[in-house]
Amino acid sequence: MREVIFDTETTGLDPSKGHRLVEIGCVEVLNGIPTGRTFHHYLDPQREMPEDAYNVHGISAEMLAGKPLFADIADAFLAFTDGAKLVAHNAEFDFRFMNAELLAAGRPELDRERMVDTLALARRRHPGSPVSLDALCARYGIDTSRRTKHGALLDSEILAEVYAELTGGRQTSLVFAGPRAQGWSGNVAAKREPRPAPLPSTVTAEELAAHESFVAGLGEAAVWRRYAEEPAG
Repeated sequence: MREVIFDTETTGLDPSKGHRLVEIGCVEVLNGIPTGRTFHHYLDPQREMPEDAYNVHGISAEMLAGKPLFADIADAFLAFTDGAKLVAHNAEFDFRFMNAELLAAGRPELDRERMVDTLALARRRHPGSPVSLDALCARYGIDTSRRTKHGALLDSEILAEVYAELTGGRQTSLVFAGPRAQGWSGNVAAKREPRPAPLPSTVTAEELAAHESFVAGLGEAAVWRRYAEEPAG
């Protein structure tokens, strides 16, 4: 199954009040394992950057000068996410912004049937516990040392690990990570060594006598007779 883990950074909390996207980050996941394909853009919101938003993600209006408009990358985003489930933490927030931008660019909205909200998954799995991205990383032992500010691509990469834990899929990725990282070819062959001495038989004398009596009653053409006549290899 193909899924896209994604995150956004914005100028504020409500697109209906004129707030815009300033960053999109996406990570492709296939059958629970990141493929290495990503989609990432900073965007010119065509407005000022409020101080509260800057304090969260550290993206200034000066940094965004000359970056593409959302309309410039809308088709590339739709192509990257085409046919995939869309996974986000507090996904309703990201979907509202994405759909506002898509409509403004004359593109179709994202279908909410494709939405997977890891915040809702975490609340069901850990009722009564903190379920922020940082809290889930602490619970699952996921390294967040690089996360000094919110960033869409980095948060998507971290969320991919959290999502694997929430859905029980992380063990699959861990099984393949070690050997492949060491140049494993994918072929595993068991090494067999001969025993220094044969294991002693566990068949009792009574069982052996019963077997011989049974074979004797099968007649001269019995398969067991041919097997018994073969030399030991």
